[in-house]
Amino acid sequence: MRGSMKAYKSVALDSQKTVASPYKVVQMLLAGALERLARARSAMEQNKRAEQGELLGSAMTIVAELRAALDHQEGGEISVNLDNLYEFIMAELVVANSENSTEKLESISSLLRDIKEAWDAIPADQQQVPA
Repeated sequence: MRGSMKAYKSVALDSQKTVASPYKVVQMLLAGALERLARARSAMEQNKRAEQGELLGSAMTIVAELRAALDHQEGGEISVNLDNLYEFIMAELVVANSENSTEKLESISSLLRDIKEAWDAIPADQQQVPA
């Protein structure tokens, strides 16, 4: 049953990404990274190292996707700053995992929450990608 539910969620997420705007996809990625960090923290506190590593690896993959999606042509200084921040977050995820540091996970989560709050605050008329 667990495998079936996981497969269903994967298909549902892929379907959402197919029809979602680029703005919505970034929202979903940020939310997914935050969710994985929360679950990784719980696994860390329960000393479930394999689950912790898997969740942190998944969070790192999401952050790498966010970083790869940056448009440096259009994004200017903001995209450079986000690129640097995402690079920092990825390095901190490695350290958090190796040091088993819930404090680092909270710091990373706080950074991602700030990014998500700023992203969520973009007015609807500015969420469209120019043609």
